[in-house]
Amino acid sequence: MADGFIRWYRESGATSVFDAQAELFASHGIGLVHPAHGTAVVLDVEGESVPMRREELGRLLGLRIASITMNWWFSADVDVVDEYAYEPLGCEIQTLWLDGLTTEQSDTVEAAVVAAATGLPTPTRAVIVDRQGASDPGDWDAAVLYEGEAPSVFPDRLLVSAPLAETVLSARPDLRREEAGRGMTLLSLPRPL
Repeated sequence: MADGFIRWYRESGATSVFDAQAELFASHGIGLVHPAHGTAVVLDVEGESVPMRREELGRLLGLRIASITMNWWFSADVDVVDEYAYEPLGCEIQTLWLDGLTTEQSDTVEAAVVAAATGLPTPTRAVIVDRQGASDPGDWDAAVLYEGEAPSVFPDRLLVSAPLAETVLSARPDLRREEAGRGMTLLSLPRPL
């Protein structure tokens, strides 16, 4: 079993929403700048921390030329690793890893991502919340990017756009459905009796 994660698929907008996302995450207590070092932190291919000015990180993300792995911070020693990638199909994907976080910190990351997904102007295709790591983040690519079938392993929650909601519900009619606004539907497993 893998580590828990939240994977956010959204359309590539004409302009990056990175600054607005950073502000929204900060309102949830998750900062982009390391509290002690005063810089953003990206991870190199060896997994080593590389300090970077926030403006430079925003510029690189806005260019959409390469995948970048970076950290968000709860405190100087509690971080959330975020893999930021671009697909040629006009989609941006962020995978935030929940390993090492408390339940409350994972709740906060989920709330921040859902708030961004439903509040930022760039349309969201899907948010996959798999806290236990029952699936692999890439398992959802076929369904979200290529209109394929959803994986058989269902995560904790899905926040999906209307067409994908219908695809998932046709395979899993037992799921609970809740409208989340902006054409998004929250799907979850039924509560045990």
